[in-house]
Amino acid sequence: MKIPKGRVLTYGQVATKMGNKKWARAVGQALAKNQHAPAIPCHRVVGYNSMGGYSAEGGVKRKAKLLLREGHHV
Repeated sequence: MKIPKGRVLTYGQVATKMGNKKWARAVGQALAKNQHAPAIPCHRVVGYNSMGGYSAEGGVKRKAKLLLREGHHV
């Protein structure tokens, strides 16, 4: 919820903000359980070299569309 519209962070950046960069995988696993996407905007967290996953309806294609609407070129 603290990542503003139009901005993205990587799983590693979120993990680092939580206290340990090694928690990046745990961040991804937690976001995969988000039952309120896109209202709780987990689509704003991406992989270092990829989009990462998106467990909400529409999968990664929907994640890409949401990011495009927010001004990111995916």
